[in-house]
Amino acid sequence: MTVLTQNPARPHLAGDRSRIATNMTFVLVVLLVLASLFSLAIGAAGTSLWQGLSDLAMGRDLSLRDRVVLFDIRLPRTVMGILVGAALAVSGAVMQGLFRNPLADPGIVGVSAGAAFGAIVAIVLGGYLPAAIAASLGYYVVPAAAFVGSWVSTIILYRVSTRKGRTSVATMLLAGIALGSLTGAFSGVLIYIADDAQLRTLTFWGMGSVAGATWSKVLAALPLIAIALGVAPFLARGLNGLALGEAAASHMGISVQRTKNTAILTVAGATGAAVAVSGGIGFVGIVVPHLLRLMTGPDHRFLLINSALLGAALLLVADVISRTVIAPAELPIGIVTATIGGPFFFWVLLRQRGILDM
Repeated sequence: MTVLTQNPARPHLAGDRSRIATNMTFVLVVLLVLASLFSLAIGAAGTSLWQGLSDLAMGRDLSLRDRVVLFDIRLPRTVMGILVGAALAVSGAVMQGLFRNPLADPGIVGVSAGAAFGAIVAIVLGGYLPAAIAASLGYYVVPAAAFVGSWVSTIILYRVSTRKGRTSVATMLLAGIALGSLTGAFSGVLIYIADDAQLRTLTFWGMGSVAGATWSKVLAALPLIAIALGVAPFLARGLNGLALGEAAASHMGISVQRTKNTAILTVAGATGAAVAVSGGIGFVGIVVPHLLRLMTGPDHRFLLINSALLGAALLLVADVISRTVIAPAELPIGIVTATIGGPFFFWVLLRQRGILDM
């Protein structure tokens, strides 16, 4: 008879991991607060956050200029950066857990490709919209089209990959690649017929930015992102189970299909809303959860929360860099995140190569 004995090192190791992850949460909260303060303090206008806070603490009224700069320009931009960064990072963590691939990202299910195609259609063909629709949507034609595109692509992928009530993750991955190629081809046609002004808009949107953040945009993105961030922690047990395989997860009492459905809808809502209001911002959804896995382990109970915190802080830091490097002009934030993400992936590859060569 075989007797199963428990390895005494494992609970000790798990406890160490939990303690490290908890400490990391505290560090990331502090980092996010500091990044938020820097985001509020730095800008092209010579308005001092510290002077403004001092005036408010002393009961003095801010000037109209300072009030507009701090509360109507910098604060919504900071809040938007937090929302978008958290949404992309958590979506990446969920996708990596669902696909059991530490290099998966939100774009793997076609959400980003669908959003980009919707935005391109709105930018190039938006002039042909009926006057009543164009007037009612106004500036939000492009974000609305991007959001619709993201959800249409998600619905298509879900229908293709689901059979008899069961969703195949592998089929969804392949369908996402096919849909990305198809939308890329159609996007290429529209880009080819676009004029110079439209090409400039397409280029800037594709690189991503939170520079145009307003309270209206924040309120438009907030519901879906908040719901997604609220639902994500409840996926932790299911994603931890899926790391052992679908059969093992089922034996643990986890509803695999429900976990898949909830994960897909969570990613679609968060990424669709984020891309719709900020454009295409890459690498956040890959770099943040992957880095945290290396530092604190794969336990999604901590990984999802810490991804939200680090993603928000990273995007705020990238935004501050984007508006200071060539001030008073601004770089698209996607350039900054790509500059951070590219070397990171080289480091990951070199690290893996070193492990393999041992």
